[in-house]
Amino acid sequence: MYGNSRLPASAQTGVHAHLAMLLDRHVNVPFRKPYADYNRSAFAASFERFQRVAAGAPLILDSCCGVGESSLLLASAFPAHYVIGVDQSASRLARGKGRAAEWPANLDLVRADVVDYWRLLHDAGVTLDRHYLLYPNPWPKVGHLSRRWHGHPVFPTLLALGGVLECRSNWPVYLMELCFAVHRLTQRAALCEPYLPEQPLTPFERKYVASDHRLFRTVIDLA
Repeated sequence: MYGNSRLPASAQTGVHAHLAMLLDRHVNVPFRKPYADYNRSAFAASFERFQRVAAGAPLILDSCCGVGESSLLLASAFPAHYVIGVDQSASRLARGKGRAAEWPANLDLVRADVVDYWRLLHDAGVTLDRHYLLYPNPWPKVGHLSRRWHGHPVFPTLLALGGVLECRSNWPVYLMELCFAVHRLTQRAALCEPYLPEQPLTPFERKYVASDHRLFRTVIDLA
């Protein structure tokens, strides 16, 4: 079951022709979507835990963490950091918590929509040390550009959180666009490079490796 994953199918082979225009619009028009109450509550509770358990520790955000396998591995790899994994699915997070024999003190899994969570972090003046976007939904159809994170109105806020941003994908066009978007909005160089993990961080990464997919990543210092 782990060796039969399909590659994203798309008519798009390079950076979308409308991406630059979309980025310029998002920079010039503030994103004013109201916060959902459950996201406010989730953020407040998680921020209180962070302040109580590890105030002053460098913060790692694992966005759209799914079952939290990557969050758990990051917490072990960075014991001096505090890791927050965020996903909007309560069932996925519950499955992840049920699998862990022992939960590190420097790890918190939060059920929230990252669109609100990123903005609430920014409103609170939080700066990240590291930020992971591991195998986001590529939305590969040409008409799906605005559903990709770099095409979403929240993207400037994502960049404003700073830190070292790492994104991985099995569709290089996604990362090509992400690098283009980062450079356009920050003037920072960003490169998409082939990547083979020593240890898969997520179930998707494990599945893609077993399916002999070529994997790619970009690592960008937004400090």
